[in-house]
Amino acid sequence: MTNTKDIILKLKEVRQEKGLSFNDILNLMENNGDYLSKSTLSRVFADGSEDSSFKYEETIRPIANALLDIETIEDTDNMDVQAMKSLLKYKIRVIEDLEHTIESLKADINAEKVKAHEKLEKERENFQKSLNFCREQIALKDKRIDQLLDTNVKLLNQLLVCPCRKETE
Repeated sequence: MTNTKDIILKLKEVRQEKGLSFNDILNLMENNGDYLSKSTLSRVFADGSEDSSFKYEETIRPIANALLDIETIEDTDNMDVQAMKSLLKYKIRVIEDLEHTIESLKADINAEKVKAHEKLEKERENFQKSLNFCREQIALKDKRIDQLLDTNVKLLNQLLVCPCRKETE
């Protein structure tokens, strides 16, 4: 697979051979339905730019398509050129399909996240209900224990003051 450095060097050669200005290239790109800023275009064709990093789909491909017409297979192209253009078209379709697949998978992941959050929220609500019930039961038991203790204290006091108790002593 040709790397970006080689592509940029070839693009510089083609631009030089055809004597194209930046405006000429921008017009060719516009005719293809692509847009790139003039400053980006000048960075691609600057001295030493082949050692820089550029995004292929957003930057290099539109320029290559404008200068080389890589996406149109013509009868005047030799068999190697036709084969390479066919391969490039196939790779572009594969990349687009993979990008759609990625977007679809991201949407699926987001849907699963929503489901998981909803399930977690439901579990949290159920836990909170259970916790509130337990607290109510503990408060009720505490109240009953307090009532029993009060009753026991009253009984003990009655026993201590009982007139019958003195007779048996």
